[in-house]
Amino acid sequence: MHSLEVVVQSLPAILPGILVTVSNVAVSLGIGLLLGVPFAVLQVYGPGWTRRLVSLYVWFFRGAPILVLLFLFYGLFINVGLPAEPFAVACVALGAASSAYQSQIFRGAIESLPNGQLKAARALGMSDGQGILFIILPQALRLSIPGWANEFSILLKDSAICFVLGTQDIMARTSFAAARTHEHLALYAAAGAIYFILTLVVLKLLRALEKSVNVPGYGTDLEGFSF
Repeated sequence: MHSLEVVVQSLPAILPGILVTVSNVAVSLGIGLLLGVPFAVLQVYGPGWTRRLVSLYVWFFRGAPILVLLFLFYGLFINVGLPAEPFAVACVALGAASSAYQSQIFRGAIESLPNGQLKAARALGMSDGQGILFIILPQALRLSIPGWANEFSILLKDSAICFVLGTQDIMARTSFAAARTHEHLALYAAAGAIYFILTLVVLKLLRALEKSVNVPGYGTDLEGFSF
C-alpha cells in the first residue's frame, strides 16, 4: 500500500513529462517522414550515386545505437555553435535515426506497387516527378501506415533514453521521483504503464487512419475473402 501511495503522490510530478515525450516523438517522426520519403524515392528511382549515398546514410543510422547518436549530435551542436538544448538535440538525433528506418518502409511500399504505373503516367503526358508525386507516393504512403505505426512504437521506446541529455520527459521525472522516494520498482512500473497506454492509444488512432484510407480489394484488406 505504501508503494501505491508513493506512485499516486508522484503522478503530478511525472505526468507533465507525457507532453515532452509525445512532443519529442511527434517531431522526430515528422523529421523522419520529411527525410524518409525523398530518401526512399532516391533509392528506387535515383541514379546510382544517390542510391549508394542514401544506402550509406541508412547503414550508419540503423547501425549506431541511439545513445551514441544522442551524444554525437550533442557534440555536433556545440561544435557548430548551435544552442545544445536537450529537447532539440533529442528530436534531431531521433529524427535522423527514424528517417533511415522510414526510408526503408517507404521503399518497400514503393517497390510493392506494379511496375507499369510509372509507365502509364508517362503515357498520359506526366513527367517522372509528377508520376511519382501524384500516383506512386499516395499509394505507397497508404500502404506504409502499418510499418509507420511500428516505427512509432520503436521511437516511443527509444525516446525513453533521451533523459540522459536532461529532457524533462517521463523517464527523467520518474527517475527523479524514484531517487527521492526510493520506490524504484513501483515508480518504474508506473512509467512502463504510461508508455504502454500511449502506445495503445496512438496505435488505435493509426489503425483507424489505416481503415479510413483503405481501398476495398486492394492492399492489405482481406474483408470478403474466405479461406
